Amino acid sequence: MALIRNVLVIGGGVGGMCAAIQLRKQGIAVDLIEQHPNWAPDGAGITISGPTLRALRAVGVVDEVLRVGGHWNAVDICDADGRVQATVPVMPAHEADGLPGAGGVLRPVLADILGRKVREGGTTVRLGLSFTALQPDADGVDVTFTDGSSGRYDLVIGADGVNSAVRKWVKPDFPGPRFTGQGSWRAIVPRLRENSTIFMGATTKAGVNPISATECYLFVLDRREGMDFIPPAEWPERLAELLEEFGGQIGEIRDGLRSGGLRDARLLYRPLAGHMIDGPWHAGRIVLLGDTVHATTPHLASGAGIAIEGALVLAEELGRRHSLEGALLAYAGRHYDRARLVVSASGRLGQLEQTGGSREEHTAVMRDAMDKLRAPLW
Repeated sequence: MALIRNVLVIGGGVGGMCAAIQLRKQGIAVDLIEQHPNWAPDGAGITISGPTLRALRAVGVVDEVLRVGGHWNAVDICDADGRVQATVPVMPAHEADGLPGAGGVLRPVLADILGRKVREGGTTVRLGLSFTALQPDADGVDVTFTDGSSGRYDLVIGADGVNSAVRKWVKPDFPGPRFTGQGSWRAIVPRLRENSTIFMGATTKAGVNPISATECYLFVLDRREGMDFIPPAEWPERLAELLEEFGGQIGEIRDGLRSGGLRDARLLYRPLAGHMIDGPWHAGRIVLLGDTVHATTPHLASGAGIAIEGALVLAEELGRRHSLEGALLAYAGRHYDRARLVVSASGRLGQLEQTGGSREEHTAVMRDAMDKLRAPLW
């Protein structure tokens, strides 16, 4: 007999959706609620590392992601004017036969692919809905929703992101995410190169990753003093200022931002914050997943991947253990080290970028982390 009969997933990000997909494969009834009326209402591109592609294959969506997205097996390292200085191979993950080293896709496109898979699997989805109260007891959790309805579940999965509302039921003393000192800029630009490309300026690093046959997304990280709000109307000029030292393709992007030639660039800025919360990641019948417990910066392109891996591990443990407490403890125990690796290595890379630290250490940290992440999941 299954440990649980029905589950509520709070949060429709990649981790929550993948948890719903995997649990439905076991015949468990799943409700998923997402406070936004649309999945991923905004967002630029997302890089999908080799290990993340492997995890998406386990979920059952990697073929479609690769069909509509972009992918590559090497990174070109260029100077500020776009002259190639080196080409670095990108190795696929272990046990990822036939998959490329990395890929990219628009975040809303990935959300749409996963959303359709969620619904096809039989999950009941309600968008534009959150909760007002959780009342756990020994046998289940009573949930009151923002539309006045209610339900009772054997397990509640909090997958509601870095600013999780569910987290206070599990980690009431957690003070909140910590600002890392950097902001992330992204824009959609035409695809002009086959590979992922990094452009090294004197003070700034910019990159472009393919997200389809015709588009890339530009990414730039900058150093900031705080999480001050930047009005979207100022984004084109702020990003253009960061790109002043570049020529070539990046210089053309800068000029397009200023002239209005990149009207469909879909700019996005966000300050970077993160945290790594010690286990256990549950209290009774409420468990946390993804950014709620291990939010990371984008330096390793593995935030979404580690959330998907967490969903795979959680679903597997729920399917094979004989006690719920044992399953939830095993989930955190198996997943913690990989999640911590992503958070800590990404944090160190950010520190090196802010302080102008050793490029050799930067390369070594990134190579070591990616080698470990490519290792077998289990």
